[in-house]
Amino acid sequence: MLQESPERPLVFAHRGSSQRFAEHTLDAYLLAIEEGADGLECDVRLTRDGHLVCLHDSRIDRTSDGRGRVSVQTLAELDRFDFSSWKPQLPDSPDELIIERRLVDDGWRGRVLTLDRLLGLATDAGRPMRLLIETKHPTRYGSAVELSLLQLLRRYGLERPDPDRALQVTVMSFSSTAIRRVRQRAPSLPTVMLIDVWSVPTRIGYMPPGSTIAGPGVQLLRTSPDLVERLHRRGFQVYVWTVNEPDEVDLVVKLKVDGIISDRPAFVIDRLRELGLRNP
Repeated sequence: MLQESPERPLVFAHRGSSQRFAEHTLDAYLLAIEEGADGLECDVRLTRDGHLVCLHDSRIDRTSDGRGRVSVQTLAELDRFDFSSWKPQLPDSPDELIIERRLVDDGWRGRVLTLDRLLGLATDAGRPMRLLIETKHPTRYGSAVELSLLQLLRRYGLERPDPDRALQVTVMSFSSTAIRRVRQRAPSLPTVMLIDVWSVPTRIGYMPPGSTIAGPGVQLLRTSPDLVERLHRRGFQVYVWTVNEPDEVDLVVKLKVDGIISDRPAFVIDRLRELGLRNP
């Protein structure tokens, strides 16, 4: 099982290696695994016919060549659109101007990614892996999102931690109601309460009932760096998002966070090596 330690923060690929490839695509996740990310992060939404798909926005306009709300379309309808061509695939080095990087065969490139398929990919990674799954709210389907998620996790045997299994799952949300819903039905499943605004309880290190991990944004830690220590004193681990710049990595390492969520997992891992927190 992955060991989470303030001395060696875990690195999670935010929507995959999403600076390099279009977010929530197989290419982005395969690259993140190749780059050595400790875990993957995804957002999930429910389609009209009950499938969980990995998409951040309530509409597909920004990240595909289609239009409309995710919730009113079936999986087959979403599968008609291209979810990768909107993002230019900029090379990481001059060599890649000559050698084309292809991680996914053309039959899957750009297709909408289901959580079912991502779970299969993470299971087959061949090494310990953690998957952070964020449920998006508000949504027309309400509690059906978490119920569908837990049903899928049970199918994979992932509804509770198992130290003998390579893949571990954590559920995240900005909705405290969603977090409580998960804890009521899967009490041992780790949960992250995401935080982007201050509340009085948060200021003194308290999290809503049901949450086991705090998930502040990096800008919140810039303005209140002592929050991490307060949360640790209350027994909460801290996963911070979205950390993409050198000074942000240095800040969260200094604060001893437990997990770093980044669009640039390879960059963060390299910086941790420079700081002596990863093996060369």
